[in-house]
Amino acid sequence: MYSTFDRFYTKMTQTNISYVTSKVPAVEPCSRDDDNKLGAYLSYIYYFMFVFSVITNLLVLVIIHRFEKLYTVINILLVNLVASSLIFISSLPIVAAYMQMSDWSFGSATCKIVFSAYYLGFYSSVFFLTLLTIDRYVSVVFSLTSTNVRNHRYAVISCAVVWVISGLACITPMILHGTYKHLGTMHCEEFAQIEGLNVAMLKRSGFYIQLFVFLILPLAIIIFCYARIVVTIKKSRSASKFHAVRMIFMIVVLFFICWIPFNIVELLHYELESLLSCEDKKKLGYALHVTRNMAYIYFCISPMFYTFVGKKFQNHFKQLLVKCFPSLRDHISFNTDITTTHTSRTELSLKK
Repeated sequence: MYSTFDRFYTKMTQTNISYVTSKVPAVEPCSRDDDNKLGAYLSYIYYFMFVFSVITNLLVLVIIHRFEKLYTVINILLVNLVASSLIFISSLPIVAAYMQMSDWSFGSATCKIVFSAYYLGFYSSVFFLTLLTIDRYVSVVFSLTSTNVRNHRYAVISCAVVWVISGLACITPMILHGTYKHLGTMHCEEFAQIEGLNVAMLKRSGFYIQLFVFLILPLAIIIFCYARIVVTIKKSRSASKFHAVRMIFMIVVLFFICWIPFNIVELLHYELESLLSCEDKKKLGYALHVTRNMAYIYFCISPMFYTFVGKKFQNHFKQLLVKCFPSLRDHISFNTDITTTHTSRTELSLKK
């Protein structure tokens, strides 16, 4: 499947034409220096994203381990979601260096690993977000019978299936990615070493498959689930159920706010770029760089929702601060009862 990295980073290193690969001849000459420079400047944000995301995601894991049951369904799903975010974000420092140097100097093996990490983190994150939504749907809409399905075994099997499917989906990009030299510069790209392929068609079809499987289909499932959840909550007039789904709902909404603009711009690229003037292609390039960074920021800021949306998680965070810095005890108040109470009614670790 076509990597969303490839076109950006190929443009970064081949700035005198609108679109170049090792196997596709140049089309309309069009200098892309300006929007490529924007991409190079924005790539410095990746280092901050990496550091911030590692710290906050690890903080989430520590709090879940220290204060919560690791074997509840919701916590198992959240831990796996954090793991997928860490896998994705691990590729960004190397990607940033590639964009800034305009040359791939990390070897062919690293090229395969970086893109595989991108795909594995992205695919699994989408699946885990969908699983979290389905889990909330089952627990709210079928609250009386949900315990028959929502158990430790269900969560472990679901997560295992997600990792297997995501891993299998990464095999193709791992095989197809490679390095090649063009005009004295080394590049890392999909289909780089495969002769006789219609690269443009493969990339186009790959994008549409990715758009449907990892955006449209999950979005349809999530909209359906939350529509049913809202109807059920209104009928039951249960405030506790509303709080139980609020955090997951906000995380999911954040994900699609960050990813939908990027996919829309990608769609415009495939449908309209060949018809655009050079100036319009530059504008599309600016939009691609900006929306791509919006998409990556999701993996950086989503743990903030774990920390600040749920009152129960805030309480755990305060206790952790006091434990690490005893001098803060007089300045931070928290409720120890929340930590010591673990019942089936409060299985959702972040709901209060």
